[in-house]
Amino acid sequence: MKGFTRHGASALALAVLILILDQISKYWVVEVFALESRGPTQLAGPLWLSMVWNSGVSFGLLGGPSEFTRWALTIFGFGVAAALAVWVRNADKPLTAAALGCIIGGAIGNAIDRIRYGHVADFIDVSRLHFPWVFNVADAAINIGVGLLILELVLDSMRRQAPS
Repeated sequence: MKGFTRHGASALALAVLILILDQISKYWVVEVFALESRGPTQLAGPLWLSMVWNSGVSFGLLGGPSEFTRWALTIFGFGVAAALAVWVRNADKPLTAAALGCIIGGAIGNAIDRIRYGHVADFIDVSRLHFPWVFNVADAAINIGVGLLILELVLDSMRRQAPS
């Protein structure tokens, strides 16, 4: 991509892949499998599908059935994605690029849900493992991206402290 480093272009490709996987999985769960009318469905072991409509941010925080919240969070999601796309343009570290690509794809995926449905479709349920929230592919990507950014910070700190 013109104007992007190699890692930056890879990050955008990862964001697109995550966005596609997120939207396909949500389409299948909502429209094809019709999870909402079926109810919770066990896939394997502790992995279930359970339909939850999330009007808040991550894990339902700041949620509420408000049009203001819906559109504010939609604009915020696209704004985060745009700001991170500017940052990733000059990415020179593969871990940072991967992290930003994950967050960009996830943020756009959930913003699209808010436009389409008015809230975010969450359906991956591992609550039997004592994880109390239901989430989706976009949420997982955002959390992985944040984890990778933290890992990059730790690794950078260790590199700076290592004797030369």
